[in-house]
Amino acid sequence: MVRVMCAGSDSSGFRRRMRLGGWRTGLLTCVPALGLVLLMLVWSVESGPRSGPSSHSGTEVVAALPFWNLERGRSAVLRHSRVFSEVSPWMYGLDSRGGVVSQLPAERAAAADSLVNGMRDTRLRLTPTVANMTDGRWSYEAVAPVLHDPRRRREHVREVVDLVLRNDYAGVDIDYEELRASDRAAFSALVRRLAAALHAHDRSLSVAVFAKASRNGYDERNVAQDYAAIGRFADQVRLMGYDRHWSTSAPGPVAPVDWIREVVAYARDTIPAHKIVLGVPLYGYDWSEGHGEPVTWADAMRLAREHDVEVRFDEQSATPWFRYTDAEGNGHEVWFENATSSQAKFEVADRTDIGGVYLWMYGAADPGTWTQLRRVFSRGEEGR
Repeated sequence: MVRVMCAGSDSSGFRRRMRLGGWRTGLLTCVPALGLVLLMLVWSVESGPRSGPSSHSGTEVVAALPFWNLERGRSAVLRHSRVFSEVSPWMYGLDSRGGVVSQLPAERAAAADSLVNGMRDTRLRLTPTVANMTDGRWSYEAVAPVLHDPRRRREHVREVVDLVLRNDYAGVDIDYEELRASDRAAFSALVRRLAAALHAHDRSLSVAVFAKASRNGYDERNVAQDYAAIGRFADQVRLMGYDRHWSTSAPGPVAPVDWIREVVAYARDTIPAHKIVLGVPLYGYDWSEGHGEPVTWADAMRLAREHDVEVRFDEQSATPWFRYTDAEGNGHEVWFENATSSQAKFEVADRTDIGGVYLWMYGAADPGTWTQLRRVFSRGEEGR
């Protein structure tokens, strides 16, 4: 994901595994027709673990709000609250021992909490994200003991559950990145234990996973995430459908729609479709001299105006892009997202009948994005 990442279901109840008592046998014997119906129902019962809040009431539209964009992101969510179902503030990290901490300095944490609490009077579920970020950087060292030390794993699960209950969150999302291939079984075990602990309190667990189109994907981070195991225990699997090209790659589309179709198809083969929530990026990159800097839609449009260049649209990837030369004579190539490119990804989610989408709201997005979001995933009239 961007080295920096709206989420949900309604609050109307929870899936329960259907229990049929001992009287079942008598009914099946005495009333064959009714028995056949009951037998079919038994066969249809989900065989997996007890789950958290259901997402079957409709398409999930999640707002993922990184802490640096909380104020602007919150305003956008409140203006368009009818289309969203859940909000995930990306604001918790880990300390060097794997303990859960705020990603913000103390002087800013209270203000961030106030912004988040200001969304509690909506019907939106609050499920914050805990990422293995330590001092502003991704840290394998912070998450490794949680994966491989049984005592630290138990403590970590307890800390996450305490965080959720103490703040009355609907659940939590975990975004643990930079894992190694050898962590595959341990990470799946952590997901299983964390899901069970949260479900005991009727709270949900979502897990962010890297996009891939095969079992192993393209590097160790992909191998570390067992889609089938994660999909069995988590209530929501957030498919990070972005950074096909990113800061250290060659320039190109961040979330090309042709690639998105491939990764969604693979995910559907291994994860229950209703649990898959596709990540849609609201950012891009400005590449120059082998490095890309993240840009918002507003940044990209400003650069195009300032350098008097035409914004082009790549039809295959459904992505806007342009080139320009800066004052020092350095060439730049910019690929970013606008309402049209986001619409293409919304439609992939809609047509493939997956659980929904989450928007990684990096910064100032194309205002037309909200129109397309409502058009594809309308929940009623705009407003609260």
